[in-house]
Amino acid sequence: MGSKNKQKRFNENKTFENVIEPSRSEVLENSLGYKGAWNKKFFKNDNPIILELGCGKGEYTVALAKKFPDRNFIGIDIKGARFWRGAKTAIEEKITNVAFIRTQIELVDHIFAEHEVSEIWITFPDPQIKYKRTKHRMTNQVFLDRYKTILTPDGLMHLKTDSEFMHGYTLGLLHGAGHEVLYANHDVYKQAGAPEEVTSVQTFYEKQYLEKNKPITYIQFKIS
Repeated sequence: MGSKNKQKRFNENKTFENVIEPSRSEVLENSLGYKGAWNKKFFKNDNPIILELGCGKGEYTVALAKKFPDRNFIGIDIKGARFWRGAKTAIEEKITNVAFIRTQIELVDHIFAEHEVSEIWITFPDPQIKYKRTKHRMTNQVFLDRYKTILTPDGLMHLKTDSEFMHGYTLGLLHGAGHEVLYANHDVYKQAGAPEEVTSVQTFYEKQYLEKNKPITYIQFKIS
């Protein structure tokens, strides 16, 4: 993507009512006032909140919002030029139960209050295979502790990835730490039983993986 096109998207994001781009200090200080009040201040309803972390172009966030109009969906990514597409689609199609936040995922427990979120989707994260990158792995125990803080007691986690390494690493960590694995599938398009929302929504990158015959894996779990 050229720098001009990227800047155009950044500028357009600033005009979108469904995009929030806080500074790091605004997040840490909660000066925007949304933490603990997303339903009241932003969505103006009491519906469950579902997050997509590392939402990319926002395809999953928007597709799930269309599928479940009685839930609120928030995509989070640091790359605003990517989720511009999802934000623009939501506005064009008048999908009002969608928001996008441009910020670092490690700040998620500063953006949402305790038990404010019902579900979290992690879709095709960077597996951070090198050992020294372990701290950036989005399903490591440090991140799981952050997710647990903001999730309701029965809150669900979803991991969908093309990385067999990430799938195996996460399953091992979950079993080892005593977390509750509700469902695991090593190839959702060849093995029956995957939830409908797992197979009915395909991201831009997922379609590329499927063209290369890469199996798409999925885990649904609860954090103990």
